[in-house]
Amino acid sequence: MQFDTKIAIVVREDLAIWQKLNVTAFLTGGIVGANQGLIGEAYEDAEGGRYSPLLIQPVIVLSTDAAGLRKVYNRATERGVRLSLYIEEMFQTGHDAANRAAVKKVRPEDMNFVGLGLREDKKTVDKITKGAKLHG
Repeated sequence: MQFDTKIAIVVREDLAIWQKLNVTAFLTGGIVGANQGLIGEAYEDAEGGRYSPLLIQPVIVLSTDAAGLRKVYNRATERGVRLSLYIEEMFQTGHDAANRAAVKKVRPEDMNFVGLGLREDKKTVDKITKGAKLHG
């Protein structure tokens, strides 16, 4: 199946592996929450066991340094693309309300991004994430 859009998660390359995975999960959740129709049907095995539905579209995970994340942020905001974001201060919180409060305290130009997520048409995502490399 071909998709007109692309989902990209960009994480800061110097994070610990657990942090990269955590940030990726949170950012993907934000994209799914902001875009109806991204969740498929429930799964069922050969014996009738049921499993939760999954995201219907692949997600590309990229990495870059702090300056690269700032470029991604600037390119997205210049184009009016809505982002999911994760800032370093959110590692010190324990729940959603505290995460939102941490973001609310910081001006955009002072945000210490550790991850950004977006879903947009493929060409736009490619332009916004230019310079970030496939995480591996």
